[in-house]
Amino acid sequence: MANTIVNKILLVAGFASLLHAAYSAAHYRTYLRLTEQEFTKLPLDIVVQTVVSLIVVIYNVIQIVGNFKEIRATVDMQGKSWDTLGNFPSFYTFNHRGKALSSTYVPEEESSESGKSKMDLIS
Repeated sequence: MANTIVNKILLVAGFASLLHAAYSAAHYRTYLRLTEQEFTKLPLDIVVQTVVSLIVVIYNVIQIVGNFKEIRATVDMQGKSWDTLGNFPSFYTFNHRGKALSSTYVPEEESSESGKSKMDLIS
């Protein structure tokens, strides 16, 4: 638990340092424009700050996110049977018009608004 808090604090610090490096680079470019100098490259301290901040951010994001999954889909599918692979519960429909075709179907009472049943409104 304490390790994740430290990683989150370091992640925020890394992002802040990365934003500061971007601000420093923009400030340096503005300084060069004001002094009418040609831009050749960024100073070494800004480049080092950017690289170190990026490494800190990447490392801490990886630590916070947790375990990665395998890229190959076959690794996840090896433990599943054919029955579970084709099972999609989100496509289950229990309330549909097919019940009206049943010999034991009793239509609902007439609605008071328009005098039609719900089944008449659907079709």
